[in-house]
Amino acid sequence: MQKIKTYLWFDNQAEEAATFYTSLFPDSEIVYVQRAGEAVMTVTFTLAGQEHIALNGGPHFTFNEAVSLYVDCETQEEVDELWAKLTDGGEESQCGWLKDRYGLSWQIVPKALPELVRQSDPATAERVMKAMFGMRKISVQGLLDAAAS
Repeated sequence: MQKIKTYLWFDNQAEEAATFYTSLFPDSEIVYVQRAGEAVMTVTFTLAGQEHIALNGGPHFTFNEAVSLYVDCETQEEVDELWAKLTDGGEESQCGWLKDRYGLSWQIVPKALPELVRQSDPATAERVMKAMFGMRKISVQGLLDAAAS
């Protein structure tokens, strides 16, 4: 059993959001829906094997950028696909960040970014970071070009 789980507060879209999120990642599923009569109270679901809980808590609290879900992407294609699906009804931000249609913040990051930033050459890392700061969706080729220049 996973000891620490992300608990997400939605107005009234917990089941809809969990269904959407589980459609995006392999090894994801709705585990349990807790109801009070006809109303959905919580939805327990996994994303890529990690368990999360979504609550229909009402409009009292909303998401902000102080908390985000970070997705470590293998390829540019994975970045592109997730970016397109998560910004559909949502909004782009800077440096690989976005908000989905429910207002939840995500960081969609290709593995190349931390690998290039960890370079032993500080000038290379600085060029890569500068390039990333100018991007919305992160471009692996843009990062590689910055590292090589």
